[in-house]
Amino acid sequence: MVGKSVVTLDDLSTNQILEMLHKAEYIDAHRKEVSHTCEGRVLATLFYEPSTRTRLSFETAMLRLGGKVIGFAGAQLASVTKGETISDTLKTVSNYVDVVAIRHPKEGAALVASRAASVPVINAGDGGHMHPTQTLADLATLQSRFGRITDLTVGLCGDLTFGRTVHSLIETLCRFGNVRFILISPEELKTPQYVIDRINATPSCSYVEVRDLASVIGDLDVLYMTRVQKERFFNEDDYLRLRDTYILDESKMALAKPHMAVLHPLPRVNEIAVEVDDDPRAAYFEQVKNGMLMRMALESSVVGDDLPGYEPLNPKEVQA
Repeated sequence: MVGKSVVTLDDLSTNQILEMLHKAEYIDAHRKEVSHTCEGRVLATLFYEPSTRTRLSFETAMLRLGGKVIGFAGAQLASVTKGETISDTLKTVSNYVDVVAIRHPKEGAALVASRAASVPVINAGDGGHMHPTQTLADLATLQSRFGRITDLTVGLCGDLTFGRTVHSLIETLCRFGNVRFILISPEELKTPQYVIDRINATPSCSYVEVRDLASVIGDLDVLYMTRVQKERFFNEDDYLRLRDTYILDESKMALAKPHMAVLHPLPRVNEIAVEVDDDPRAAYFEQVKNGMLMRMALESSVVGDDLPGYEPLNPKEVQA
């Protein structure tokens, strides 16, 4: 993985993904030992659209590994306002740093960046397209809750049209197989055909599309909630009409399995009631921690810095 860009999770083999999960677990248990792993390294965070969690997570990951961070948050702070292309920005920034994390509102921007850069580029989200490190955080949360990322019934609820985290998670789980998907959304926000095609192309995976969360919540091992994203709508009336379609509260949680895990990529607006936060099945803040750990695993891997004391996963232990 040294020198490798991660634009989508298709850039990583299933073995490499399992290796990242294993590394993240090791990092969590050996925070002090790994704290000088990337000493002398510099990460650039180039965020052309707003983000709190993702940017801070990438930055904290490098700082906790002993490296440093430069970057910007918001296109108005970058030379793009003077007309500079992404390619030129990346060719320039590559001279300063060892690895780049980029977020951009346009689909395909991360691929353009990775082709222009002479250092590894990690996609921190490009438009409605892909958000690979969020998916790694999701997988790490499944792994920590269930000890596996297969043989699960996974419900995805809310905005399944524009939710890049949903598309990325479904596609990646299909690579591992043996997952039953329950797709819960209003007609206007249903799962795109290319994602359905991916499920259909995986013999060990299946799906159903439903409109009502309460009717299926009792079947789920995992409930992945998403917000209806105002910034993806052209018409405010449509946004306001659909925003409150699905709200998870204590009454719905009472219908769920005792060990179901509730995930959410955050930020939430009102789709999960605050009362759910104290339920042990709420895993969304744990997801945030797992995101940082997975980014630590990824950043150290692509720059080629070994974690002290870490033993790689034996390929024989890997079920891909």
